[in-house]
Amino acid sequence: MIFEALNQSVSTPIKNLKNMNGSVLIIDDEEKVRILMGKIITNEGFDVMTANDCKSGLRRLSQADVDVVLCDVRLPDGNGVDFSKMIKEKHPYMEVILFTAYGSIYDGVQAIKNGAFDYITKGDDNGKVIPLLYRAIEKSKYSRKIHFIETQLSNSNCFDGVLGKSKSIKAAIELGKRVAGTDATVLLTGETGTGKEVFAKAIHECSKRCNNNFIAVNCAAFSKELLENEFFGHKAGSFTGAVRDSKGIFEEANGGTIFLDEAGEMPQELQVKLLRVLESGEFLKVGESKATQVDVRIIAATNVELTKEIESGKFRQDLFYRLSVFQINLPPLRERNVDIEELANHFLRIFAHKSSKKGLYLSNNYLEALKQHNWPGNIRELRNIIERSVILTDDKKVDVNSLPNAIHNSYEKAQTGNPMSAFDLANAERIHIQKVINYTNGNKAETARLLNIAITTLYRKLTEYKIE
Repeated sequence: MIFEALNQSVSTPIKNLKNMNGSVLIIDDEEKVRILMGKIITNEGFDVMTANDCKSGLRRLSQADVDVVLCDVRLPDGNGVDFSKMIKEKHPYMEVILFTAYGSIYDGVQAIKNGAFDYITKGDDNGKVIPLLYRAIEKSKYSRKIHFIETQLSNSNCFDGVLGKSKSIKAAIELGKRVAGTDATVLLTGETGTGKEVFAKAIHECSKRCNNNFIAVNCAAFSKELLENEFFGHKAGSFTGAVRDSKGIFEEANGGTIFLDEAGEMPQELQVKLLRVLESGEFLKVGESKATQVDVRIIAATNVELTKEIESGKFRQDLFYRLSVFQINLPPLRERNVDIEELANHFLRIFAHKSSKKGLYLSNNYLEALKQHNWPGNIRELRNIIERSVILTDDKKVDVNSLPNAIHNSYEKAQTGNPMSAFDLANAERIHIQKVINYTNGNKAETARLLNIAITTLYRKLTEYKIE
């Protein structure tokens, strides 16, 4: 009966309905149904794909951009009603029309609750298929358009948490915005404390996955066994104490983003398993033989040279190429001297609010001392120093006396190394040389190059001004 009704619909054109030129995935285990419905829907001007079960349907959805899924309720490896919920969770702007030869009120109600566009019965409702398809396509495209507008608006401020106006950080932000809209794996490199997790979260917030989970895990914080369980979860009874099934972060982050911090510290056994997830989207829980399918984006971070780790045999080369599809380097704070004041004031507002200390401000001397420091711990070190200063400050003005001794003494030494006037040209030269030597982390040759003077001249001035 379904074939007769569908054949009739070919010769009965749908009037007053604009061709939306959308794409449709038909999922049905009966080949004749797939072929016939495919022909009819293709004649309406839509792109058509087919699959015969849930697994192959998911694979199709991961390979192509689909507007509407036309899915049978009874499939060899699952129930279409439950499957519609899974599709809507992963692809919220995709519409699902369920059809069945064994309709029931309960299934129909549950299908709509699960987000299905409609639930129809084969034979009785065949005439509804094409009109429903048009309306579902229209809704899908409208939802996508609204989402696109919202994403464009949110993309303008989702990197607001990455502070700074220096050329180096602005270049990194621009790269982050460009890659955010894709599903490409990102590798963030840079010294410890440069804000890689904040940057990864900004990429997630700018992506189409922003409404799903962002989960961060430090690969150096767990043993191999604990990290594997953290990644993939376990089956009840798989080891002593495993009294119930447990989800890992890959299952929890399905449809979202996982941030792997210190990825270079990952045990080699887990590197192999991570590579499999990146290549196939499948993993095995601890103690389970059936693979779990997931759709996650990976953003990895490292403060070590992974190429050197590859040479020493500690990191897999094939995994490196998978993780480093798109690399972004976050610059150290000593190369962002112009950003220190903005960052310092940002942290001041945070900790002043937490401490209920209103009206705090950073003195000029305090800011100058911060700008002269070399920042081996980068932004994390700056954050900790500001928190310490807020705790120690009883006045409105945060002054150099609240700085750690090493930074305070270095600043005082730079100011009083010679009894010269603040307006003295030699004093200005001494302060400038001190700033450059801090910037180069004590590299005399690089300092001389930046100052455009001979290395012998630099050593003479270092001795004259008592700069170490």
